[in-house]
Amino acid sequence: MNKKQHTELLVGIFLLAGIVAITFLALKMGDLDLFDNNQYVIKTRFTSASGLKEGAYVEVAGVTVGKVKQISFNPKTYLADINLSLQSNVNIPEDSIASIRTSGIIGDKFIKISAGGSDTYLEPGMEIVETEPSINLEELISKYIFESDD
Repeated sequence: MNKKQHTELLVGIFLLAGIVAITFLALKMGDLDLFDNNQYVIKTRFTSASGLKEGAYVEVAGVTVGKVKQISFNPKTYLADINLSLQSNVNIPEDSIASIRTSGIIGDKFIKISAGGSDTYLEPGMEIVETEPSINLEELISKYIFESDD
């Protein structure tokens, strides 16, 4: 192998390694979980999922343990059905409460799970029954402003 072919081979290997590294970074930055199958899905239902987006994080005790996988409207119950994808090592007691919260004053919405005291844990596909929708700041302000003390 002459020097020119050797140089071209090294450049080709370097280019291939660069493409693999950029692809890996793009997948990680895009938050795609192609290689992470250690998760399970549980369900929740809210009267309002206003402002919550797919991909929003789910936290327990201030620690991120999953993401919002899917949000859909159920025409039979008129509720928002939300599927949560949680890490497999996280056990959620069946009497837990899920609530939609805001990160900061005008931050993104996320789901906070307040763990209950039950010894029975939710299995994949089960549902958190107790839920609290997010507080609508506009409704609170308008109620405070327009409510009269007659």
